[in-house]
Amino acid sequence: MPLFWRLLWLNALVGGVATILLMVGPWTVSAPVRLTEAVVLVAGLVVMLAANALLLRVGLSPLGRLTQLMTTIDLLRPGQRLPVTGSSEVAALIRTFNEMIGRLEAERSASSARALSAQESERQRVAQELHDEIGQSLTAVLLELGHAADLAPEPLRADLRHAQETTRDSLNEVRRVARRLRPGVLEDLGLVSALTELTTQFSMHTGLTVRRHLRTDLTDLDPQIELVLYRVAQESLTNAARHADASNVDLTLEASPACDSVLLCVADDGRGLGRYTEGSGIRGMRERALLVGGRLTIEPGRPAGTQVRLYVPVPDRRQ
Repeated sequence: MPLFWRLLWLNALVGGVATILLMVGPWTVSAPVRLTEAVVLVAGLVVMLAANALLLRVGLSPLGRLTQLMTTIDLLRPGQRLPVTGSSEVAALIRTFNEMIGRLEAERSASSARALSAQESERQRVAQELHDEIGQSLTAVLLELGHAADLAPEPLRADLRHAQETTRDSLNEVRRVARRLRPGVLEDLGLVSALTELTTQFSMHTGLTVRRHLRTDLTDLDPQIELVLYRVAQESLTNAARHADASNVDLTLEASPACDSVLLCVADDGRGLGRYTEGSGIRGMRERALLVGGRLTIEPGRPAGTQVRLYVPVPDRRQ
């Protein structure tokens, strides 16, 4: 029944019951109204309004749930839908809303895939230019400084040696940045070797202790899944160093007992979540997780700290 007629019949029902009670009941109204008659009229009005409010609340409750979901829905947490209930118009509205959310999730997933693909391509280009252009230029400068230091007199030789060491440090920094932008080890040696190098470099530059628990037989993963796992691990370690004030980090990579999914877990012993708000880094991790059909959770660690967990389903390539 359409919502208009439902409301009309509900109000008509309440009014009709009140009219029948007045017609068949022993109640009369005097002029002027006596106190007992006024009490009966007010009580009847209250009962009518209460019954009307109850019936309207029941009839419009699906719209309230729809409004609440519309104010809290997040496309980075897919699958939020409402059950299709209520009158024909309300049910059609909820069904249309669910379909709209499905289209928006699909469009966001496609646009995120294009954006992340373009981002990886740009990172690869910048890393290549850093390695080929700036890296080679610094290497040439380093060799020339070394040659000049060998020929220079003693007072100038120390300054040239110092400039040579500064140039060498700059060259190492350029190479480190290039490796962060484009994990060549991931392409050449696989995910486990790339995570091993990532955690080693992370410990060297931050001073944090990273304990690795890596399953070494995960060799048949899709390259896209490996890249997502690597980037999420990279961002999680960066957050642990910048914001968590942690001393130790545990990085775990394992498969489910049925080998149909992979779990990446990065747990630190820092100050925990507190009243945190999701920044671009965490939202970027969620978008990457959705790109491969994964699920990302960020929760308090045990007994303290923060724990980032990424579940990624692994398709069976034998089929």
